[in-house]
Amino acid sequence: MYKLHIPIMQTEATCVIRLFDNAYIPFDPDNSDYQAFKKDLANGVELQDANGTAMTASEITAFLATLK
Repeated sequence: MYKLHIPIMQTEATCVIRLFDNAYIPFDPDNSDYQAFKKDLANGVELQDANGTAMTASEITAFLATLK
């Protein structure tokens, strides 16, 4: 399970938090955790918005389309 993280003074998520270990994963295509995150989402793992609300499958699909 993951949660989007929006830093203070910003309006968009710049990374995701992997909830089981609270690891911050940047949106960096060279980061292996980032690649695993994208695969997890494609396989149905839950993603929460920055407020902690579970995103729907269509919201996750739309979000994935915005990533590198």
